[in-house]
Formats: sequence, C-alpha cells, structure tokens
Amino acid sequence: YWPPQYVIMDGDTLEPKKIVSTRGMIFGTQEYHPEPRVAAIVASHYRPEFIVNVKETGKILLVDYSDIKNLKVTEIEAERFLHDGGFDSTKRYFLTAANARGKIAVIDTKEGSLTALLESGGTTPHPGRGANLMHPTYGPVWATSHLGDDTVALIGTDPEGHPDQTWKMVQQLYALGGGSLFVKSHPNSNHLYVDAPLNPEAEVSGSVAVFNVDDLTQEEPEYTVLPIVEWAGIAEGQPRVVQGEFNKAGDEIWFSVWNARDLKSALVIINDKTLELKHVIKDPRLITPTGKFNEGQFQH
Repeated sequence: YWPPQYVIMDGDTLEPKKIVSTRGMIFGTQEYHPEPRVAAIVASHYRPEFIVNVKETGKILLVDYSDIKNLKVTEIEAERFLHDGGFDSTKRYFLTAANARGKIAVIDTKEGSLTALLESGGTTPHPGRGANLMHPTYGPVWATSHLGDDTVALIGTDPEGHPDQTWKMVQQLYALGGGSLFVKSHPNSNHLYVDAPLNPEAEVSGSVAVFNVDDLTQEEPEYTVLPIVEWAGIAEGQPRVVQGEFNKAGDEIWFSVWNARDLKSALVIINDKTLELKHVIKDPRLITPTGKFNEGQFQH
C-alpha cells in the first residue's frame, strides 16, 4: 500500500532492481491522484508479466519484466478501488474485485486485455484469491464472498464449454453473514468454505460456513456450520476465524483463530472429507495468525 509504487526484484536475492511509481491519473475522471495504492500483484502464467492492481486509479498494469531497462507496461482501465483477486481454473483469466464499486474485472492474461466487467451482486466483494469449483450445472465457476452482506457470488468462467454463462453471476449463495474475507476450495475437495471474521457477532465471526458442491443444484443450498473457535477451546476475547488454507493434498484445511495480541490464538485443522476436527495447534508464538501458505495452492 505505501509508498505508492511497485518494486521489481531479483528472484534469487530479492535485491531491488527497479522501483516504479504508481502516481497518476484516475480512470474516468482524469484527475491526478498523488497516492494510489498497489492492492495486489500476481504473476502471469502466459507471459513474463506481473499483473498489478492500482487501487484508487482503477487501473490494472501488465508489467513486462523481460527487459526492465526498457520497461513495457500495458495499462488497462478497469474500475476504481481495485483490491484482491485470483485466477480461474485454467490460470488464463485473472478475476479481481473493485470492491467499493461492487464489481469484478476479468483480465485475459494471454491476450493482455480486459475481457469483462460485471456486478458481483453483493456489497463490497472481497474474494481473497477467490475459489474455483466445478458446478454441477454451470461447469467451472469462480466464487467470491462479500464484506457487506451474507452473499456469495458464483461466476461462470468457461467460454468454450458454457459460453452463455461465462462472465455472469450464475448463482448467489447465502452464508453466515457479512464480514467475510475469504472463500476457499481445492480440486480434490467437494466443499466451498466461507469465513466471516469481521462480523460483529462472536458466534458468526468464530465459525465457518461449508457448502457441498453437489448441493448447488438446489434453489437455496444449505450449509454446514463449523464452530471453529469452540473447537479451539478459546473463551477469552472475540477470536475471529480467518483465511482457510488447504494442505497440498486437499484432504485437510487449516483455519487461523485470530485473537487480540495479548490473548491466546490457534490454528485449527479440519478433515475435509468428514468436516470433523482433526487437530488444534496452540503455542505462545502464535500471535494474531492469519495466512498459511504452501506450494501449489495460490490458484484455488
């Protein structure tokens, strides 16, 4: 976020090679913005490019790092207040939220262009990286939850197999409540997990909703509630469950129980097949834990 710039570094040593400012004109209004923040950076699977979201200007930059002495940047006008996002299951399309505008921008990283700009159907979409599912009716879809309400949008992502549903919200689910930050699934899982850590109700912020993909054919699919904080055995404060991450095999998912820095936190591990508690990790060194990452998981 600060300072308003991105840095191209050496991949082995992390030595900064080039610093590029993001200060510039706002998309649409053509007004100058002195401090537009970088909200997300991902690497293309098709080109030697970084995809850079510049929040306040509403521009997505495709930064060609093959020759940083003669840097080439493609500037795509999308929508203001860009935040985070992730790839579809083919890794060709990057879907990202312009969250204050309630929209999802779709970038074709193979062609280097804006493919679609669509309404998310909810208030303040916050996908994290989103989640890819094989919907029983609509084929490959990408999911995002919302900060401002309990909805989860499923967006079609299959231009060849399901062209009529592509880049449209094909289904809207209803989860625990507003305040969601992350959704999660895995190619080896038949579940979609939805958190709500910023919900004001302790019972909601301490739990996770789990949808079964097979049930998505129903008009209003029901979900299973996992009482993560209760399973962690933490009674002090209002610990919040956040940022589920699968192991590489996709047979277990880890959630952070994020409490105040002077109170106990934990990691809770769930068996994905049975949705039962597998293990709780507590340690004095676990202070406000959030993300947990492993190789191969960034597209799910």
